[in-house]
Amino acid sequence: MKITFLGATRTVTGSNFLVEGAGKKFLVDCGMWQGKAEQEMENEAEFEFNPAEIDFMLLTHAHIDHSGRIPKLYKEGYRNKVYAHKATCDLCALMLPDSGHIQETEVEWKNRKRKRKGEEPLPPLYTAEEAARCLEIFEPVQYDQIIEITPEIHVRFNDAGHMLGSSIIEVWVNEDGKETKTVFTGDIGNNDIPLLSPPTMIEDTDYLVMESTYGSRLHMRNDEKAKIFLDVVSETLDNGGTVVIPSFAVGRTQEILYEINKLKEENDDEEFRRKYKTLMKSPVYVDSPLAISATEVFRENTEIFDEETKEEIMRGDNPLEFPGLKFTKTAEESKELNEDNTPSIIISASGMCEVGRIKHHLKHNLWNPKSTILFVGYQAPGTLGYNIVNGAKTVKIFGDEIAVNARIEYIEGYSGHADQELLMNFIYSFIKKPKHIFLVHGEPESQDILGAKIENETGLNVTIPEFGETYELKDNIPMTHKIQRKVANNMKQEVAKRLERLKDELKDMEQYVKEDIQDENLRDEDMFRINEKIKDLEKQILNVIEG
Repeated sequence: MKITFLGATRTVTGSNFLVEGAGKKFLVDCGMWQGKAEQEMENEAEFEFNPAEIDFMLLTHAHIDHSGRIPKLYKEGYRNKVYAHKATCDLCALMLPDSGHIQETEVEWKNRKRKRKGEEPLPPLYTAEEAARCLEIFEPVQYDQIIEITPEIHVRFNDAGHMLGSSIIEVWVNEDGKETKTVFTGDIGNNDIPLLSPPTMIEDTDYLVMESTYGSRLHMRNDEKAKIFLDVVSETLDNGGTVVIPSFAVGRTQEILYEINKLKEENDDEEFRRKYKTLMKSPVYVDSPLAISATEVFRENTEIFDEETKEEIMRGDNPLEFPGLKFTKTAEESKELNEDNTPSIIISASGMCEVGRIKHHLKHNLWNPKSTILFVGYQAPGTLGYNIVNGAKTVKIFGDEIAVNARIEYIEGYSGHADQELLMNFIYSFIKKPKHIFLVHGEPESQDILGAKIENETGLNVTIPEFGETYELKDNIPMTHKIQRKVANNMKQEVAKRLERLKDELKDMEQYVKEDIQDENLRDEDMFRINEKIKDLEKQILNVIEG
């Protein structure tokens, strides 16, 4: 049995593992690369395997960094089954067509520029329609059931507690008279994520492929994050500002709604009650059509909520509903939010601020010192959200330079990922410990720190795979070979193309600036702004040369 690591290696996106055993080839996850431009370019690259040779696929959960290239796989001829929990299938029915729509929108913008230069238009990675068609190969399963894929291969999906339908997958492969068990964790959730049950602890395995997103950190505990959330929100609302919460449309949005609904039961303190009243009398807008539909999926899958939430629902208290909650469906309704000066809370996707309506809300609120941008999820390096959280003074949104004057807060305790303590507890929970652990889905620092801690405290062997490495699951875990990234040549071509485009754009800029200088009505402040932008461009060019 062999595993080839084709994504989420020394990074947190692009989850994709090729497994070969018992005469079959199958995938665990087929996620999209997100974050830095050079990572996103890898979505366009050919797969490092022939889709026609893949016998089946196991999907841990619906997040796009785990599921986002399934439509591309389908587009290139894959027609076998994708096994996933029922709730994951329901969410992918929303998220994958939405991702296709984003691909179409982004390539449309690129093609307008290409058309002006007489270049051939580019196709989208996949369309919304193609994404919708791939749903026909999804096979819904339930937790805790052992499923026979072939007489030699069996799998079981267990609740990972990361998002609705997320799964830790056990895989048994019998070949040459020997059975080997491997566990793929997908993304492991926190013990205290609202609505969801805690992650399932697994009793035994031979090999473990485990995420490590927060392998170097500990989260804030649940009671602290709720208090901080209320403090930040009430202070901003008292100040007459808007609280903008960039949130993943699926999972985090519903958890925040639950937290807001639950706050009233947390405390009898008079000051707490005043802050809570401030929160409850303010409008809370969920501004994402996808989040609206996903909330419906949550309502339809309440059987996998935690016991406390189930009891509340039985009493008639829906944790996803409360006074003041409003859903904005249309683009017009979304725009109206930024024309209304009433203090409010806006929850909008995407969580890393890369695409979607959130960018409009940031453009209208980042410059305002009365407003707060409240981050509640992981921010991948290279994303707009990462730059804001890490102290950027200005950011570029829709081509405009926006000053970051708003209050910036990050409540890490809302993360859907297990922290270092829970990851270690997951390993300790095995009655029969794994022979070997592979760490994936983490930045290098998190992986190195967690890997060293596991080896020092448990004595277990740990490998942190690089992209394209294949490991044979034997006692000494030999690496049999390493694939060279096919995207490398594409990257060189892309750099060459960018240089050519840059030459043309510099010529265009020269013409526009000369026209501005000759304009007698040009104000001094406009001339100053142009001069500052050219100085900034000079610095960036020098950085490239010196680098």
